[in-house]
Amino acid sequence: MLDLRRLRLLRELKIRGTLADVAAALSYSPSSVSQQLALLEKEVGVELLRKTGRRVVLTPQAEVLVAHTAELLETLERAEADLAASLTTVSGTVRVAVFQSAALALMPDALTAMNRDYPEVRVEMVQREPERALYETFARDFDLVIAEQYPGHAAPRHAELDHVPLTQDAIRLAVPQAGERAVTDITTVADAADAAWVMEPRGAASRHWAEQACRRAGFEPDVRYETADLQAQIRLIESGNAVALMPDLVWTGRSVPVRLLDLDEDPRRSIFTSARRAGALRPAVLALRDVLGRAAASVLRPAQEQ
Repeated sequence: MLDLRRLRLLRELKIRGTLADVAAALSYSPSSVSQQLALLEKEVGVELLRKTGRRVVLTPQAEVLVAHTAELLETLERAEADLAASLTTVSGTVRVAVFQSAALALMPDALTAMNRDYPEVRVEMVQREPERALYETFARDFDLVIAEQYPGHAAPRHAELDHVPLTQDAIRLAVPQAGERAVTDITTVADAADAAWVMEPRGAASRHWAEQACRRAGFEPDVRYETADLQAQIRLIESGNAVALMPDLVWTGRSVPVRLLDLDEDPRRSIFTSARRAGALRPAVLALRDVLGRAAASVLRPAQEQ
């Protein structure tokens, strides 16, 4: 009988690309991964890996095994979910990946509710950019991901993951308050053509959407500042050094020290959760999704300082 642990290593190699990445993901040494895959080759009696330069590639026979391994892992995950559902208490560990504004706006209340209502569930949270988090949830690094999708910018889809809407928030133009250093004559995106902008690094969905919004308004933005830290973006705007397009969730639980200007067409960012379909009915995952939904429903439109 084939060893499922070795089969999983083969699937991990397919997903992650290198022996070193497989070893890092599973806390093995690269030599141990290589030895286990060599033993798997002996078990099946056919070549599974071929060297191409410094890398190894899977043979067609290895691809067959990977496809069956995925089915086996899904079956085991469904069995674990069914077993957990048969118990009278909700317990276990849920590993969740979340992007920054959701971590700040939703997770504190959600974690408080989990600790109160489901004390036997351990929630482990890691901050990740949504596209990477979706892939890592598919790869079984996480059980649940909170991700985002900007208007006209589809998030990656993985057949093994579901897609459950959580909430939406408006995207507005954030500009400095009136003051000595503020740009007080900005009322639309087009008015900000000569302003310094702060955006997330290239590759982020928010950066792509913001650049397109500026181009639709007739100009190329002067992106003078780049940072994935939204708190740093807020400080740059508040201090009069930049403007930005920001979603409302950023302001949850805090005063708004900038002017927020509504945009034409009222664009909204969609926030959703994804889990592997095989484990989506695990009671601990269902519980976390429930409290996240309650946390999202309690978020109000930001109140600006006067």
